[in-house]
Amino acid sequence: FRNTLLIGVYNQLFSFPVPIIFAVFFNELKHIKFKKTVQTITYAPHFLSVVVICSLCLILFSPRTGIVNTAIEKLGNERIFFMAEPKYFKHIYVWSGIWQNCGWNSIIYMAALSSVSQELHEAAMIDGASRLKRMWYVDIPAITPTIAIMLILRATSIIGVGAEKVLLMQSPLNTSTSEVVSTFIFKKAIGSVRSYSYGGAVGLFQTAINLGLL
Repeated sequence: FRNTLLIGVYNQLFSFPVPIIFAVFFNELKHIKFKKTVQTITYAPHFLSVVVICSLCLILFSPRTGIVNTAIEKLGNERIFFMAEPKYFKHIYVWSGIWQNCGWNSIIYMAALSSVSQELHEAAMIDGASRLKRMWYVDIPAITPTIAIMLILRATSIIGVGAEKVLLMQSPLNTSTSEVVSTFIFKKAIGSVRSYSYGGAVGLFQTAINLGLL
């Protein structure tokens, strides 16, 4: 439960604001071709399966052939077995998810920004507001209702950390920080133990917390 809470809160703190920031800055791009290129690059990872994302993590962070460890060694440091170190699990899990979903999650905010009146921007420009100030005082307040709704809908993700990605990234060496409620339910109800009633009880406990958060 502690691992689930830590990963869920960490994920919420970073994966929720990043698409908003991306959408606000993306909205300021004026060059159409560059805008479409950035859009394609940032949307593409969303369509990769969780298996592919975890495979990429394993390849990139490999202690022998991974590009990350190669760079670390070039800088004069020792190679790190990231996927086996419990302290790195949360960071890899959360930031790989941000990379995968940032562009796709920003779509709804871009749609909200498209409805912002240009007259407000023109008035702000006449008052001498810089581009950053216009983003802060015009764009952000205009999409605040959308942000509030999305925050409410994402409340259950604090406890509802999915089992699929965790199981694919989990190993006996990082279980101390990677074992979450969903993987615990899976192992108890469907795994080797096959205690359906116990797994169902834990699942009901998780659902009750999610309902309370929502």
